[in-house]
This record gives sequence, C-alpha cells and structure tokens, in this order.
Amino acid sequence: MRAFRKSTHLSRYLLAANGTRHNSTVAPATRSLNSVLIANRGEIALRVGRTASEYGIRTTTLYTDPDAQSQHALSSPYAVNLGDPSAYLDGDRIIQIAKEQGCQGIHPGYGFLSENPTFARKCTEAGLTFIGPPWQAIESMGSKSESKDIMTKAGVPCIPGYHGSNQDPDYLKDEAANIGYPVLLKAVKGGGGKGMRIVNNEAEFFDQLASAKSEARNSFGDEVMLVEKYITTPRHIEVQVFADKHRNCVALGERDCSIQRRHQKILEESPAPHLDEGIRQDIWEKARQAALAVGYEGAGTVEFIFDNETGEFFFMEMNTRLQVEHPVTEMVTGEDLVRWQLIVAEGGKLPLTQREIEERIKERGHAIEARIYAENPDMNFIPDSGLLLHLRTPTPSPTVRIDSGFIAGDEVSSHYDPMISKLIVQAPTREQALQKLRAALEEYEVAGPITNIEFIKRMCVSPDFVAGDVETGYIQKHHAELFTPEPTMPEVYAQAALGLVLQELSSKKSDGWTGPPVTAVGFGFNTSYQQRDFSLIEIPADGKGDSKATIVTVRQTAPQQFDITVGSTTYTNVTSTFSPSSNTLTTFYPHTRLASTFIRDEDRLTLFQHGRQVRLKLAMPEWTKKALGVKDVANSVLAPMPCKVLRVEVEEGQEVKKDQPLVVIESMKMETVIRSPTDGVVKRIVHGKGDLCKAGTALVEFEGLDVVGEE
Repeated sequence: MRAFRKSTHLSRYLLAANGTRHNSTVAPATRSLNSVLIANRGEIALRVGRTASEYGIRTTTLYTDPDAQSQHALSSPYAVNLGDPSAYLDGDRIIQIAKEQGCQGIHPGYGFLSENPTFARKCTEAGLTFIGPPWQAIESMGSKSESKDIMTKAGVPCIPGYHGSNQDPDYLKDEAANIGYPVLLKAVKGGGGKGMRIVNNEAEFFDQLASAKSEARNSFGDEVMLVEKYITTPRHIEVQVFADKHRNCVALGERDCSIQRRHQKILEESPAPHLDEGIRQDIWEKARQAALAVGYEGAGTVEFIFDNETGEFFFMEMNTRLQVEHPVTEMVTGEDLVRWQLIVAEGGKLPLTQREIEERIKERGHAIEARIYAENPDMNFIPDSGLLLHLRTPTPSPTVRIDSGFIAGDEVSSHYDPMISKLIVQAPTREQALQKLRAALEEYEVAGPITNIEFIKRMCVSPDFVAGDVETGYIQKHHAELFTPEPTMPEVYAQAALGLVLQELSSKKSDGWTGPPVTAVGFGFNTSYQQRDFSLIEIPADGKGDSKATIVTVRQTAPQQFDITVGSTTYTNVTSTFSPSSNTLTTFYPHTRLASTFIRDEDRLTLFQHGRQVRLKLAMPEWTKKALGVKDVANSVLAPMPCKVLRVEVEEGQEVKKDQPLVVIESMKMETVIRSPTDGVVKRIVHGKGDLCKAGTALVEFEGLDVVGEE
C-alpha cells in the first residue's frame, strides 16, 4: 500500500485494521504532523511506526544499548541511541532529541512515559504535540483517590472504600472493618498489580499493609494506600474510549480482561461474554462520562470491576493511553486506533459516531488477543530471557494478526517486559474465534526462552473458559486443570534421537556412521552394527527434580532407514529425513507419519510436533559415567570426560540456582554445558578458561553442600 505525504489536513481515507480502506470525513487539522518521535520500544514502536509511515509521517526511533540490534531500532533510518537501559524514562533528553530531529510531535506508545503528566506538560511547553491526552487529565486520573472523587461527582459508580489522606495504620484498619472483609489494599499511584494485597480478615491486616506499602515504595516511590471492598468473584471489564478537541466522545466497545496472573492480563476479548445488553450500554455510557469529566482527548481505557454475583459494576481506574490490548478493539471495529490518535492530535474530529461504531461491532463479531510472554507459568509465571533460537509465528490473514517486536536470532532482554508478541484473531462468533485462536497457537514455535504458549493452549480448551464463565481468579481456581502436564509419547523421544543423528549426518560429507559419535555423553557407538544409544530427560516445567531418563537406541539398517527402541517400544523399518534449512524432521513409522521441528542448543533439545512443544535434555547415561570413571566428590561439580574448559559462566561467591550453567567444556569437538545440580553458593572456580581436565576432575566447588558431578 503506497504511503503519501499529507498537506495541511488529514486524508479522508483511514486504514482499517484488516487492511481495507473506508471513507471518513475529517475536519481540517489545526496542525500537521510530518515528523514524529516514538518514545517507546519493541512491538509498540513498530506498531506506531507502521501507521505513521502509511500516512507519510517520518518517524524517529529511540533505542538503548541492549536494544541496538532490535527490530524497532532497525525500523527507521532516523534512530538515536539513548545508551543506558533505563534511558527510555529520561523525558528531558527525549524531548531534546525530538527538537534536534525536527519532530513536530512525540508519540509515547503505551508504556514508559505514556502516563507521565510531567512529561506530557514539558512536551507542550517545548512546542511539541504530545500524542495523548492533556497533561491535566493524566494527572487527575493517575491518582486513584482523586480519580474516584471525580468519578463520584460525575455519577460514575465507584466501589465502596476509603480514599482519604489519613494513612495511620490503625485508622485504615478501622476503615477496613467498616467496609467489611475481605478488602483490597491498593497503592494510590500503583499499576500493573504492584502495591496490591488482599486482606481476608482483621488478623492479617497489618502484615498485608506493610507488604503493600513496601512494594509501592519500591515501585512508585509512594506508599499512600486506599482500602476498597474486595469482590470475591470479579470480572475485569474495560471500555475503550476516544475523545477529540471538539467535545466528541465515543466508546468503541468493551474488553473482558479477566484472565490474569499476578494482576496482569494474559487474554483479552471483545465483546465481553454473557454481558446483558442493558449493562453493556450502561457501562459504555459511564465510560464516556468518565472521559468527559476530565476534559479528555485521545485514546483512553476506563476500567471497571464487574461483580458476577450481583451484576453491578464499579469504576476502578482510567488508563490514559492506548493499551497493549487495543488490537482487540481494532479487530471488532475495523479501525486503526493509532491513526485516530494522529487525527485527534492534529485537531480533527473523530472519524465515526457512536451509532456507526455499534453497527461495526455487530457486523464484525468477536476478537480475542493472547499475549505471548517469555515466562514460566509452572514457576508462578517467572519471566525468562535469552536468545530466540527459533521463532515461527502463525500465518497472518485479515482475521489473524501478529504484533511482534522480535524475529529469530533476537535477544529477549532481561531489562524489559518479556512479551514476545501478541496473537489476535477475529471471527463472527466467540466460539469460532476460540477455534481460530487454538489453531493459530498450534502454529507457534518458540525455542530458547520458556514461554507461556503451552499454558495458553490449555486455557483455550478449559471448559469454563470456553463457556465464558470467567473471573479474575480463574487461574487459581482451575490450577489443577491448567497445570497438569500431558504425557510424552514414545515417538517424541524417537524423533529427538533421530534428529540428533540426522542433524550430525547432514553436516558431514561422509555417511557419518564410521566417524566419531556426535557426543560421547549422549550415546555409545558400536562399529559392528552401526548403533547409537541416547539418554534423554524431559525437562520438568516447574524445575523441581529431574524426570527419569529414557534410553533410546537408534540402529541404521539402510540409508535413511532405522530401527528405533524407546524403552520397551521398538519401531522397525523407519524412514526419516532432516532438512537443515527448516529444521524439519520427517519420519515414516509403521503406524504414522510425523513431521517435527527439531532445535538443538548444546545439550538442550526442543521439538514441536502435533501443535505441542517438548523440551528435553541430552544426559549422560549411568554406564557412560562408569566407563569414564566419574567419581562423586563432596561439594564439587566434576568434569564428566576429558575436556577443555571453554567458558566459566559463574564467579566465586555467586549464588546459583539448580540447573544454572556453570562451565562450558569441549570434548571430541562437541561443546557441553555443565549445569548446577542444586541451589548453592560457588566457593571456588577450580579450573578456568583454556584448562585441560581429566574425567572426574573438579571444575567448581560449592560451599557446604554435598553435590556430585552432573552434566
């Protein structure tokens, strides 16, 4: 689609989210934005940049040292390095860069400085257009106590609670008793679930208050708390609002964001399931009243708590920005909301009326967004980071959208939010949208950091979620169902072993069966009948203990033909091929054909097949340990074979976790990672980079622990 340069007014054509155009009358702009600085990173910067570029607006992107090779840093010829990882928060410097780059406006994205009233005010004072609401509105809605006072005066229902300035712990406790337990403690300047604690009874009030205040101080530099009635079966329903400088304000539907972990969203959908139409219209109207009450302009989200038991809803807070889940609204309205932001910033009128929006939503049906994070759901959703060894996303279409800031080979940095991408689907009904979401998730392949993809797949087939019976405590209430692992079939281990063999063969000009083994710790080698043995362990998702090793024997009977034994199961006359360019392993078993994506990272193996990911570890068989003479030495991690130390990944005095890399060694031209067999503290690095070690030699000593060498 051809981009074009705007003159003194905006085009009458808008880009819909599905790539089609529609006519829309736009009032003459008060100011043209020909160049905009994007004060954000990752997927956010790319998403804003796409719309801006489509309409001929030059964009300047910012990046930091960890983001130097990121996709958003490479997306524009106008890119400025901020240096330090935290510099995305340096508003004064960002404003100065915008002026130096000749930008007329700054788009803050939907994080970092997007809800900072001081930054918004300074942009205006510097003669720059802040593409967001007025700073006064940000300031008013940024305080939970002030915003609730404003909403009460505007007739918007607020949840019963205390929002005053008296912060004496005894006084707050008395207020909690008046409200009635359970209550929710919330930091006035909080967000993202931080500074929040549920208090179930009087006895735990002071402990929970201290904990919430401590977290609020560390996160926001403020410990002022409010106390609210805690609704036991709540839903999180939010309304996307948009207002212009001409006092027009519309609601672009609601989103149900009840599926959350740590008070942060995972799945969002629109419309909200099982919401009475009368309540839907009422909540839209209350959201518009909330926006108008603070003289709002631009995109915003008014968030409500909905009580499943009573059908009542209460104002919670207003996010004065475009949110991560805005593509859900774009998919059910056919609108580009970043484009709407630019229209409003330039002084134009909203492109659609409320009635037109309602007609659009009825026509387009339902949309669901899944956030793909580098995190481990089985370990309380702890964030992960690292190199994306392999990344394959679903095929985009007008009804399947991928918003991502990464490609294979990129690094998910520990400095920032671990979201890899967003998957958004749209269909005429919720049932069809869920079906499309499940199918798309099965196309996802991410190797490297642990992700939440398998967890989201289980969510999508959870019966109560499919039925639309949702609430914010859904994950906790369905924990057993959502965290029960699927059994791993023997074919998975067979595919892993075949992948090891065929990947090695593909890298050799010879047949590979007369040379040295792929890795001495992975298998043995018998020249009389061309056989190799592997010891494979499925990596436990929760990190608690090792799974039992599965022995796999691969015997070649002809070119590309094998007999494979997995435990007590044997497959004969198996034909298998491997494509290095696509990492695809195709195998014809007697009973089925299997196509797997096979990714190896040293001793770690990742397989994708039948829409499921399995993570394995190539382990040292017990007989190999004995053959190599590995001895148990108290408090030491040992070399499993004669080797050269390539890298030491830890330092003396460092605390390490179980399975954390300690040392990388080389043996028989193969690298092997030596990992910590337990949590502990490194006492001494016995051998460093370049040292040659015999099998059984201590590599790392621990303090006061009985550990043994383990690969």
